[in-house]
Amino acid sequence: MEKEIIRLEENESPHKYTMQVGLSVLGHLGINLYSNVAAVLTEAVANSWDADATKVEISLDENEITISDNGFGMSVDDMNQRYLYVGWRKRNQPDLRLTPAGRKPMGRKGIGKLSLFSIANTVEVRSIKDGQPHGLVMQADKIQQEIDRGGTNYYPSPLDPEGLTIISGTQIILRDLKKKRLSLTASALRKKIARRFSVIGGDQFKVLIDGVEITVKDRDDLSNLQFFWDMESGIDYKKVCPELKNSTQLSTNLEKAPNPAWVVKGWIGSVKSSGQLKSPEGNLNNIIVLSRGRLFQENILEDINDGGLYTKYLTGQLEADFLDSDEEEDIATSDRQRVVEDDERYQYLLAFLKQTMRKIAGQWSAWREDTGVEDATDANPILSNWLDSLTSGSQPHAKKLLARIESLPLEDEKKKRELFKHAIYAFERLRIQEMSNELADDMVLDASRLLPLLAKQDDLEATLYYEIAKSRVDVIKQFENLVDKNEKEKVLQKYLFTHLWLLDPSWERASGTERMESIVQKEWDNIDAGLSAEEKKGRLDIKYRNAAGVHLIIELKRASVKTTAHALAGQGGKYKQAVEKCARIAEPGKEPHVQVIFVLGEEVSDMDRGHKWVESMMDGVNGRIVYFETLINGALSSYNDYLIKQEKITKIVELVSKL
Repeated sequence: MEKEIIRLEENESPHKYTMQVGLSVLGHLGINLYSNVAAVLTEAVANSWDADATKVEISLDENEITISDNGFGMSVDDMNQRYLYVGWRKRNQPDLRLTPAGRKPMGRKGIGKLSLFSIANTVEVRSIKDGQPHGLVMQADKIQQEIDRGGTNYYPSPLDPEGLTIISGTQIILRDLKKKRLSLTASALRKKIARRFSVIGGDQFKVLIDGVEITVKDRDDLSNLQFFWDMESGIDYKKVCPELKNSTQLSTNLEKAPNPAWVVKGWIGSVKSSGQLKSPEGNLNNIIVLSRGRLFQENILEDINDGGLYTKYLTGQLEADFLDSDEEEDIATSDRQRVVEDDERYQYLLAFLKQTMRKIAGQWSAWREDTGVEDATDANPILSNWLDSLTSGSQPHAKKLLARIESLPLEDEKKKRELFKHAIYAFERLRIQEMSNELADDMVLDASRLLPLLAKQDDLEATLYYEIAKSRVDVIKQFENLVDKNEKEKVLQKYLFTHLWLLDPSWERASGTERMESIVQKEWDNIDAGLSAEEKKGRLDIKYRNAAGVHLIIELKRASVKTTAHALAGQGGKYKQAVEKCARIAEPGKEPHVQVIFVLGEEVSDMDRGHKWVESMMDGVNGRIVYFETLINGALSSYNDYLIKQEKITKIVELVSKL
């Protein structure tokens, strides 16, 4: 019986079902996964590390980027079976888990090479192995054509070996650059790459950008560190941290670690001012996680959920190789910048960091207080004198206050000195209150203890009023700068309403009703004073009742207005009569005292009748005339005289004046 031969048709499969992977998946795996040049070059540098390169050179040009290394290179078979094989995982093969030089490979997913298309439309790859140079060109638009037609393979164009000048390793040239993603300068890129690797530096692995080697100093965070917590980082931090004040060693694992091999190394540091962590390249207020010497997690600080103030000053780098173990599941996301957060290893890392942060928080507060006071007193030696004047019980609180102010991100030293001044005033007030409470609790009042308290109270009150007078002089000088008289009138009208000391330094804030541009009837709208129609319509520019019970009526005239003493007396009499009627109803049995003040810009036109005649007009309404310029100059003179007399009287004034 003739044996039956069954032949399959050329396109017929022996399997009932078939899963196919189209080229379109490349877009999701790498081509469109990365958004910045630093992340893309990180993949290229990692490939050079895996190729046992000791030197990587990156050249930036307006139209192309070149990455060259001196690694062991690739043959044509290597290029096809490994580099062009999307998803090829070298670590799945036990004999490839270490490179020939004994390095642990950084690559794992086999998709990093696709990231090159995130910043370039044309990728040229050249390599040499065993003296045989070769190369290829891949173009994003041609890959897209294959994707559009449903293809499963893409065939890069080969380069002519005769035209290749490569002598070692591998060279990648990126052309047709996507300019929107290439905003970083060479200097900025060095900083980015420096923070993405811990293996860069030294003879074992050098990376250069435009001929300049990347070093640990390029991180741009170490140079500003004030405090340093070291976990066997291997960094000579005393050398690379010129601003360092304090440092200490911390444990590299928890006492009850699930696996003793789960060791966390690295460092965490803090800066003096949170603003030092802000740079044109981004915010450095983060703690990155590396595994096998390259970036694994962008910022684990976000996952700690610690709202403490100290966290705003932190930066750092942790190395946790156990997160990327060959024997364990891969927990890195496709772009290798985050992790699967519910994995046991990552949860352990979080627990380790939380415990470490609790230790850091306590030390940070103590160190900040010590160094803050030191910095503050170095910059302002007079603060040391103030601290020495305090009791041993008050000094720690005062030091903490000074340290807090010193740590504020203020570039303007003048503003910081002002804060120190007000802090001293506030602290001295609290000291007086505490002294008063202590005396109040005593059964017997001791004069020897009371007299120092009263002296301290006088000193503080004089100091506070000195500062008030000083600030008022500044305000008056601003009025002087207003050249236009009409402008002065507008400003004065608004300001005089609540600052009668401009009219008379003896007038302070007073109780009672105050209104500007008010009508007499509305002033006391609940009082039936029997006002005439004309009195009801009388308009008061400013009415104020001071502490002595005097009703002040201030009438401001525009600086350009010409008037007479006779007209002012008539207007003032009407106002005075209306206010007196209202006041008698409001306070029966008490005769009101009303004073009228006219503030003018120009001299009254009937001054030619003589000063005595003008004064008699004003006496009839218990009034007086003040001119804008006289008002300002008089107030300035009064307060300046006070400042000169008081400047050396009080101890606190003497102290803060030297800040």
